[in-house]
Amino acid sequence: MTDKSIKQKLILNHQEFIVHNINLLEKLGLTKINHLPFSARVLIENLSRNLDSKAIQWSDIVTATKFYETPTQNSELIAFFPARVLMQDFTGVPAVVDFAAMRDAVKEAGLDPKKINPLVPVDLVIDHSIQVDHFKEKNSFFLNAQKEYERNKERYQLLKWAQKSFDNFRVVPPESGICHQINLEYLATVVTQKQTDEGLVAFPDTLVGTDSHTTMINALGVLGWGVGGIEAEAVMLGQPYYMNLPQIVGVNLMGKPQKHITSTDIALYVTHILRKENVVEKIVEYTGEGLKNLTLTDRATISNMSPEYGATAGFFPVDECTLEYLTKTNRAETAALVEAYCKACGFFNTHDNDIQFSKKIDVDLSLIEPSIAGPTKPQERITLPNVKGKTSKIFDLECRKTLQINPDNTPQALANGSIVIAAITSCTNTSNPYTMIGAGLAAKKAVEKGLSIPWYVKTSLSPGSRVVLDYLKDSGLLDHFQTLGFNNTGFGCMTCIGNSGPLDPFIEESIKTNEMDVMSVLSGNRNFEARIHQEIKGNFLMSPILVVIYAIAGRIDIDFDTEPLGLSENGSPIFMRDIWPEADEINHFVATYVKEQFFKDQYANIFKGDKLWQELEVSESTTFEFDQTSTYIRKPPFFTDFSLDISDTEDIKDAKALLVLGDSVTTDHISPAGAIPVDYPAGKYLVENGVKPWEFNSYGSRRGNHEVMMRGTFANIRIKNELVSDIGGLTMKFPEKEQNYIFDASQKYQNKKTDLLVFGGKEYGTGSSRDWAAKGTSLLGIKAVITTSFERIHRSNLVGMGVLPLIFKEGESFDTFGLKGDETFEITNLNQIKPNSNLTIKASKDGKEIEFQVIVKLNTDIEIDYIKNGGILHYVLRQMIKA
Repeated sequence: MTDKSIKQKLILNHQEFIVHNINLLEKLGLTKINHLPFSARVLIENLSRNLDSKAIQWSDIVTATKFYETPTQNSELIAFFPARVLMQDFTGVPAVVDFAAMRDAVKEAGLDPKKINPLVPVDLVIDHSIQVDHFKEKNSFFLNAQKEYERNKERYQLLKWAQKSFDNFRVVPPESGICHQINLEYLATVVTQKQTDEGLVAFPDTLVGTDSHTTMINALGVLGWGVGGIEAEAVMLGQPYYMNLPQIVGVNLMGKPQKHITSTDIALYVTHILRKENVVEKIVEYTGEGLKNLTLTDRATISNMSPEYGATAGFFPVDECTLEYLTKTNRAETAALVEAYCKACGFFNTHDNDIQFSKKIDVDLSLIEPSIAGPTKPQERITLPNVKGKTSKIFDLECRKTLQINPDNTPQALANGSIVIAAITSCTNTSNPYTMIGAGLAAKKAVEKGLSIPWYVKTSLSPGSRVVLDYLKDSGLLDHFQTLGFNNTGFGCMTCIGNSGPLDPFIEESIKTNEMDVMSVLSGNRNFEARIHQEIKGNFLMSPILVVIYAIAGRIDIDFDTEPLGLSENGSPIFMRDIWPEADEINHFVATYVKEQFFKDQYANIFKGDKLWQELEVSESTTFEFDQTSTYIRKPPFFTDFSLDISDTEDIKDAKALLVLGDSVTTDHISPAGAIPVDYPAGKYLVENGVKPWEFNSYGSRRGNHEVMMRGTFANIRIKNELVSDIGGLTMKFPEKEQNYIFDASQKYQNKKTDLLVFGGKEYGTGSSRDWAAKGTSLLGIKAVITTSFERIHRSNLVGMGVLPLIFKEGESFDTFGLKGDETFEITNLNQIKPNSNLTIKASKDGKEIEFQVIVKLNTDIEIDYIKNGGILHYVLRQMIKA
């Protein structure tokens, strides 16, 4: 059997394509393809098309078809070849730095450094660096963009160098939008094309991305998900992405949403339901008649939040809705190929399929109510009528209303429960014209009725693409946003990722001095503690419409049914219902003002960038000239003294616990992206190197400098290390029992060649696909992380950096064994580990010894190889040099 067995010709408009029609597998004695989930078909096509590679055998295709025919059997390892890679600048800069360092390593080995080059197409979108520094001015966007270039010139020069120096590497410059929204509106082709010796091959567009919300593209029928930056680099170098065949859970959508329900309400409901269903490491595929009642951008909001409900991807198969969206976004030719290919090869959803899922979950769209989520997790859904009672209880607001801060005697005072940030932000919701137009109409009605926003609320409007501003301007709604206080602050992730910028100094000092519990509201996808702003205790996710309404209310503890937002000129109360836009009104505005021409104009020159980008001067060279004085871009130590030889994996002996952590430790906790405190190790390093505190920028912007990032690892002030009772970022150094910053303690341990361990609870590493959460862990000298469970991407990142992930056995934990964290630990037989095998840990203290077993959370033999090689990049580099 070869791939020729299922090859066919597809002719469209006189163009001949070669396709691999998996329907023909049925004639070869395999299962009926039309009974398999559509996402399974994408995986099987990928295997079939790459059958002639060394990584895939005919038996892999047989195994995959049988697995999805009877998904109760054990999952097997497959090699997946994504069509492309998507990156953003926070995760992209470290990848480019790694590539530059690998080129140096290859050059030092006497070989051509150009061997290190992306072999699959890569798109890097610069969207993570702009911050909300200015928000009150009409030209806030321009002022924020200027500041962004001042802070990030070195990083952007590196990326522009990469654009010139690497093949298959495109950069979307700053001020263009958010990578996932640009991917949805422009980059994705749904069916991609590749010229080969045999001819032009057409096949499903697939991708991996270095951002966890890469999943948004599944709304378009493009299978893709977030991976660790290290794994993405391996894919860029031509390596397959190794994975166990994922179970595919069908979510059967029924009914039709009520008219006042937004896509955000649906996504928060689905997140709440699926978190309970444990869909981690599974693909969720949406099916059922209810699909017809969701727009493509409704689907995008739901797919975007796949990481929040724990799934690898939330997949919507290609149907008529997909074709309509492609056409509306100026991709009519693409739509024609997508329709022809998908209908010919079994990828078109006609909504009459009898599909076999590993599990099926019913969701009745008609029962969904308006809701928000918070204060610290996206799955903490609260229906709107219950928000006041719930938040009052969480923050004890009824008993804490006596504190009122009001410097100018305005009607509203800053108090516990006040909202100090209201952000219309994130690709999750700004990609949906219905919610954005709805928010604009709410703003319009509010302005017309004389409503305003309290003085202490920092407002921002940060669309995920420039198209959004086009239709808001064209409809006249942007004027109402601005009158209310929502000025355009930039085109990027901004508040959603913690780039909310500073609060007014008076407000921030009031919060600190009085230990106030203040809130943020945002149309984003994550609300982890301290993510949005270090001084904000409660962060609530909601639709853009509700962001406008809560901003006007100025507080989280309001009952919208009984309490007015304000009073009219004649003293009449104005309620939320008075400014909530009607569905027919929203639909009319979307049909009238969201125009194909806007997409055509904005994406015509997307890679050229603005004047600031074009004026950036960079040299063209095969290898990058690292500046030893730079505090932004430094040559990483990962390939120092690189050797082609692999030494035996050493046992862990006389190890100490660097941290003991609880449940739901996020990658934000492990590797913060926001502000750098001046008195923490990273801040001290910058000051020692001549950087003034007001020039620190953020951790995220300095991910090209390992010196900053390893000092920032576990330096989130909200992380709770059970070895100390103080604020985050500290630990206890043993045996002296000295309290140190975590970085300082790790250096003392490493100076004595002491191995280090981290202990954690459930859902360790949840959140962003932040490679520095693993890189920093490795550079601190941590050899293994032992938890109750891992989130998928962070576990993979740890493996990619050569850090061993271990989990406690069912029903066991750090506390089960009476451990305190001051013991000395030993883990032996590491040279003989196998996937999901057992290891014994010995903990000793004062002559007493405790033994317990843990499970090696390595899923495949290739992951064993990565650990033995010291990480995935070392493995790939050795393979390439030896080739």
